[in-house]
This record gives sequence, C-alpha cells and structure tokens, in this order.
Amino acid sequence: MRILLAGASGFLGTRLAERLTADGHQVSRLVRRGPRGPQERQWDPSAGQLDPAVVAEADAVVNLAGAGVGDKRWDDDYRRLIRTSRVDSTTTLAVTIAGLPAADRPKALLNASAVGWYGNTGDRAVEEDAPAGEGFLADVCRVWEAATRPAEDAGVRVVRLRTGLPLHRDGGLLKPQLLPFKLGIAGRLGSGRQWLPWISMADWLDATVFLLARDDIAGPVNVAGPNPVTNAEFTRELARQLHRPALIPIPALALKVALGGFAHEALTSTRVLPSVLTRAAYPYHHPTLPA
Repeated sequence: MRILLAGASGFLGTRLAERLTADGHQVSRLVRRGPRGPQERQWDPSAGQLDPAVVAEADAVVNLAGAGVGDKRWDDDYRRLIRTSRVDSTTTLAVTIAGLPAADRPKALLNASAVGWYGNTGDRAVEEDAPAGEGFLADVCRVWEAATRPAEDAGVRVVRLRTGLPLHRDGGLLKPQLLPFKLGIAGRLGSGRQWLPWISMADWLDATVFLLARDDIAGPVNVAGPNPVTNAEFTRELARQLHRPALIPIPALALKVALGGFAHEALTSTRVLPSVLTRAAYPYHHPTLPA
C-alpha cells in the first residue's frame, strides 16, 4: 500500500514507519519543515495547508500527529498545544480527503485518539460504545475524534485509534520509570488502585497493521491489551522484572507539584477493554503484563 503518515517522527510514528516499510509498503511522511528526501511531503496543519495531490497519492492515511502528553509539565499554553496540535492536523487531513474527487480519496484514515476519551471510570470496565467522560483529555479526545467527520461523511473508512499506554523501554509510560525502579526509589502512584490500559509496543504495531488491512472495521477501536492492571499491579510486576524493590509510594500531592495539571491524568483510573479487536480475533502476542 501507499501510506501517508503524519506524526512519523514521534514515539509511535517512528516505529510504525519502520514496520510498514519493512512490510513492503511505500510510506510518505508529512513534515512541517522542508522535505529532505523523496519520501517526505511538506504541510502546515496549523494553517490548514496540505497539497491535495499528496493525499490523492495515498491508499491510506495514518495520523499520529500531536504534542506529547507526558513530555512537559502542563500549563495553560501546553494544554492549548496538546489540543490544537491534534485537532488542526486531523481537520487538515479530513477536509483535504473530503475535498478530493471520490476516485482519488484514500480508502482509509486511521486517526489517533486515546483511552483518555473515557475519563475516570474507576473500577468500571468500558468498551468502545461508552460515552466520553469528563476532564481535559476526555474533552480533547471528543473534539479530536469529531475532526475526522468530513472524511467519514465523504465515505472514507475512518478508524479512531483509542490507544492505551504502549510499553517500550525507549519511551511512553516505561522509560521514565526504569531508572528510579532500578535504583529502588520508586513505587505505586498515589493509592495505586487506578487502572492502566497498557499494550506492548509489538501489539500496538501489529494491531495498527491489522486495522489497516481490515476494511470491515471502522469507528473507535480500543488499542489496548485485553487484561488491564492497576497501578499497584504494574508496579509490582515491573519491580519483579527488574529484580528491585518498589517500596516507596509517590504521594498524590508530590505528583501534583512535579507534574502540574498532568498529575490528575496520571492518577485517573481507566479500565478499558478492547472489544473490537477481541471480536475481530486479533491474535495478541502479549495478552498479559508478565508476558
């Protein structure tokens, strides 16, 4: 397939581009700077600028663009960036797709979203049909997903990737925890009772490739493992794998001082089940956290 990829330089996008290329697909990367090679195409999502001919070349579009949620301490400016970087990129792609003649439109748009859609679910398990919750990330996900509608209304298959917490030593949830755990100065966050909808990086990549190929699947898809765990369970398992103790819980107040507004999200409990992938018989490599 000819795949147009936005967000190709990010934590997930870098690995997805490598995987798709290794599988024999032709990947064109959208970049904001000037192109540095034949596989790069320039765009300016904040201004809504994208050459329709670039989109018409693609069989499918994958949009992972957006400022990293855990990259910086949240203040008002960074909150705005988290929202606008997602909505602007999605709107630009969806509107450009919809504006093409039907014969030139990509067959699919796989657009990033997040399990933050559900807000705080406590101990209640939720599937894709659950409504949006409350809170900043839930509000972001609501407008983020709504921005895909022009493409959907134009008849393009749209998959909204409600991604959980991908586990990989080089980024995401795992990387910042490795050093303190190895030093034995880490532990659960707050009460530890909050649920974490984790997924291995191998499964996130395979599930995305799976969804690209499955033209019978559209709408929201929880891209998460089938067995979520609590933060306390995650902490115990990570400590076991690293052969280190995890005896020092991090109080909620300390998180709020260190992380600002992001602390609330770090303490949020989101018990998500991937019902669409389960019904589609997606074969998980790592269905459990120890695996």
